[in-house]
Amino acid sequence: MTAAPLQTPISDQAVAETFVNARLAARAVPGYPGDAPLQMARSYAIQDAAIALYPDRVVGWKVGGVPPAQQPALGIHRLAGAIFAGNVWTTGAAPTPLPAIEGGFAAVEAEFIARIGADADPAKIEWTAEEAADQIDAVFIGVELAGSPLSAINDLGSAVVASDFGNNGGLVIGPELTDWRERMDAIQVETIIDGVSVGKGGAPSLAGGALESVRFLLEHCARWGRPLTAGTLVSTGAVTGVHRIYAGSESTCVFEGVGEVRCSVVKAAPHPSQV
Repeated sequence: MTAAPLQTPISDQAVAETFVNARLAARAVPGYPGDAPLQMARSYAIQDAAIALYPDRVVGWKVGGVPPAQQPALGIHRLAGAIFAGNVWTTGAAPTPLPAIEGGFAAVEAEFIARIGADADPAKIEWTAEEAADQIDAVFIGVELAGSPLSAINDLGSAVVASDFGNNGGLVIGPELTDWRERMDAIQVETIIDGVSVGKGGAPSLAGGALESVRFLLEHCARWGRPLTAGTLVSTGAVTGVHRIYAGSESTCVFEGVGEVRCSVVKAAPHPSQV
C-alpha cells in the first residue's frame, strides 16, 4: 500500500498572498488557505505580510470584539485590522456604494469612528481610558463594511478574523458627533436592512464602550511597532451587531439626534491595480 504524499505546509507569506490576491481580484476563496492560525501572534504576522503586499496605505484600523468564549485561549478581548485609503468613503446625498465580494463575506456594522489628533508616543505601551480620550480630536458616526473573500471567516474564530485585515472591507464616514464626550454613550442607534430593523444599540453595547477600543488600539499598535499617528481613523466596534448583506441590499444606520448613514451594496469589482 503506497503512503499518501505529505502535504507541504503553506507559509504565512503564502496565506497573506492568497488573501490579498483574492481581495484585489474580487474573488472568493473556498476555505482558509492552509492551517488556520490558533494564536494571535501568528494572525498578526500574516496580517503584517498582507499589509506589505496590499497596494495602498493604511489610514485607519477597525477594532472588533472577541467573543467571551474565545478570550481565555487567545488572551485578548479585542482585535484589530487595517483600513486602507481607497476603502474609505464619505457620505453624500445618495447612498454610499459598498462593494461586496460575490461568494465572500460582507456585513454592515454601525459604528462610532474616532480620529486621532496627535502622534502617539511610540514608547508608550500602556494607556488609560482618559489618556485615550485625550488622544482623540473628533468622533464621527459611520459604518464599517466588514468584508473578506472567505465566506466562513466569522465562523472560524477571532484568530482567523485578525489574519485577514480583521475582516474589514471599508469604512463610511458620516457626520461629526459634536460634544462627543458628553453625548456618545447616550445615543441610540438602529440598523435597518431592506426596510427591516435588524439591530438596536449604542456605544455601551461594546464591552467597556467605544473608548476602550481606542485605548486597546493605542497599546496594541505600539507593541506591534505601528504607533498611531495624527489623522488615523479608528472604527470602534459594531454597536447594533454584525448584519450580513449581499449585492442589492440597502441599509440605513440611524444615530438618534445626529443623522443617518445610508448604503447600497454592489458587487465588488477588481481593484484598479488589476485592470
